[in-house]
Amino acid sequence: MQIGIVGYGAYVPKFRIGVDEIARVWKADSKTIRSGLLVDEKSVPDKDEDTITISVEAGRNALLRAGINPQDVGAVYIGSESHPYAVKPSGTVVADALNMGPELMVADFEFACKAGTAAIQCCYALVKSGEIKYGMAIGADCAQSKPGDALEYTAAAGGAAYIIGKNPLATLEGTYSYTTDTSDFWRREGSGYPSHGARFTGKPAYFKHVISATNELLSKLSMKPSDFNHAVFHMPNGKFPLKAAKSLGFSKEQLKHGMVVTKIGNCYSGSSLLGLSRILDNAKPGEKILMTSYGSGAGSDSFSFVVTDKILERANLAKKTDFYIKRKETIDYGTYVRLRKKLKGG
Repeated sequence: MQIGIVGYGAYVPKFRIGVDEIARVWKADSKTIRSGLLVDEKSVPDKDEDTITISVEAGRNALLRAGINPQDVGAVYIGSESHPYAVKPSGTVVADALNMGPELMVADFEFACKAGTAAIQCCYALVKSGEIKYGMAIGADCAQSKPGDALEYTAAAGGAAYIIGKNPLATLEGTYSYTTDTSDFWRREGSGYPSHGARFTGKPAYFKHVISATNELLSKLSMKPSDFNHAVFHMPNGKFPLKAAKSLGFSKEQLKHGMVVTKIGNCYSGSSLLGLSRILDNAKPGEKILMTSYGSGAGSDSFSFVVTDKILERANLAKKTDFYIKRKETIDYGTYVRLRKKLKGG
């Protein structure tokens, strides 16, 4: 019984702010920052965009590709670290906007930047057990960053939705998770902006979990990096996934389609899922895709997908990821501050 991705969809806000513009305001060396992050610009949500609106747009695209009745979706799980409400689910609003019925499991997930991939695992298990026909997993964020902090150069907005079920366009052939209590990035209740452990977020956090989860999945499936046509790793910046890929034995060519971070920044829960959506936009039947997410706190989920013939008939049924990446309007720092409500009263 083949279970996997039946439909998928992406959404990225149109506004962009360049790394050079942020560096100009803080009188920083933009050349050094760009070479260190390998990011040119990042996406910025409009004043009426948030995790819910991003999820709705991505969900609509996923339903178009799946070609299913929204009433047949039995679960909606939204992974994000920027849910609009502290107490009230994002999922109920999204399910209603997408015309899903009341006989539905709904929950909001949180695990930093890997909450969306955890949602995929839950939907897969529910479909496999026969509890539901289809499940929708979404990873979306409007990432927060303190003015002047290193995060401000990459913290972006965007997301992707995946409908999991039978008769897939990409079969999920295996998944593996690796999790520890590693506090590299956090935001306390009531805090406007997150804190982070600077360089500590690299070797003991990101790299340990991404590499461990990927290696364990490869071992579990008796596979090696060369067995995959495409790979995507969580993209907090442009350097980390390239370094992790090289350490694991993956080539730059395998990462080519999934490296969306350079043009839209780090969309947190939407990061690896947007990379996967762009890979699927360009994938061919029979190709294998490896995806490994990362969430601070800390953990990674690794997946292996095999593209089926269904990709040929479904990939063009909705707007592709590049439509949203290339659709852009550049803004200055003042507009960015206003849209992100960074001016705080005393």
